[in-house]
Amino acid sequence: MLVTEISDTITKIEIDDKEIIIIGTAHVSKESAEEVSQTIREEKPDNVCVEIDAARYKSLQSPNSWKDLDIFKVIKKKQGFLLLANLALSSFQKKIGKSLDIKPGEEMKAAIDTALSEGIPFTFADRDIQITLKKAWRKSSLWGKNKLFAVLFGNVFFSEKISDTDIENMKKKSELDGMMSELANFLPSIKEVLIDERDKFLASKIYTASGKKIIAVVGAGHVPGMINWIEKFSTGEDTNIDSLNEIPPPKKISKMLPFLIPVAVIALFVAGFFKSGIDTSLTMMMWWVIINGSLAALGSLIAMAHPLTIIAAFFAAPITTMNPTIGVGMVTGLLETVLRKPKVADFEKLSEDIASLKGFWKNRITHILIVFFLSSIGSIIGTFVAIPYLTSLLS
Repeated sequence: MLVTEISDTITKIEIDDKEIIIIGTAHVSKESAEEVSQTIREEKPDNVCVEIDAARYKSLQSPNSWKDLDIFKVIKKKQGFLLLANLALSSFQKKIGKSLDIKPGEEMKAAIDTALSEGIPFTFADRDIQITLKKAWRKSSLWGKNKLFAVLFGNVFFSEKISDTDIENMKKKSELDGMMSELANFLPSIKEVLIDERDKFLASKIYTASGKKIIAVVGAGHVPGMINWIEKFSTGEDTNIDSLNEIPPPKKISKMLPFLIPVAVIALFVAGFFKSGIDTSLTMMMWWVIINGSLAALGSLIAMAHPLTIIAAFFAAPITTMNPTIGVGMVTGLLETVLRKPKVADFEKLSEDIASLKGFWKNRITHILIVFFLSSIGSIIGTFVAIPYLTSLLS
């Protein structure tokens, strides 16, 4: 296998009678989009592979696809956190893209548009984004999940102006190596899913793509890892990637925790009864309701939920925490959806609103998700505050 760096962004790999040209791009760079189109026209490959999945390409083609979103169904199916993560990621990319006057993913769209205009077949080479996010969530510890949300929502509050020079520097491998190292140290399990697994997935799709001359358009951060995998495939490594599409089952502690908490709380009530009588048990129950309910209601209040939603959060949280099948966020999210039903304008402006903190907060769809999220966080904090306090009452 012969690897030649044509430029800072283009790498050519020759394997026997096959040639793979990898274009490493910045996902919100005008220069990347132009370079991609120009290279495809000049090289006239047999196949163009793009770092995108069919669902994301559809959303690029139909920016108003949010109009089909059923927020009520999303909350009911317990997909609120996943949707919120999707929107937070989109928000970050849109902010950068807006500052540079280019839509996120424009270079991928440019690659496909150019391939179509030149009559060249193209291949969706990336893993489905929903699978990637679900795997990242499943592989994260409770602390890791908190750090992930901190990163996501830090991006929502992100307001610093990014220059064209900053974006173009992202395409230099030395800059990206540092970024990947920081990500690996901060969230190693997320880095494994977002970067390492997708390096292999992309490399396999590109290596097995039909044709003798392939152009692959990918984020620059994937290029070094992909080259390593392509070299392994060329020496006999199995190119099967089915296992990378498998979502791991929930960890045992994650499956057990919703059941252990009610058992622990009830055990405390019973212990209080046997130690000091019914009055102690009733006092413990009162404090359970006050602590858990108040913090869930506080979360709803911070989210500026409807007054009825805030009241509902107070009374629902102590009960839903004792029920493994439902969370307070489902109650507050569904109630907020009914009390402040999203309007047509909210769906039409969603893709635009998530690009600013004000829009993210003002749009009724994202606001419902914020209520869902903060009331859930309040209840979780309330649970871990209440249990030690109830235990202290026994002594």
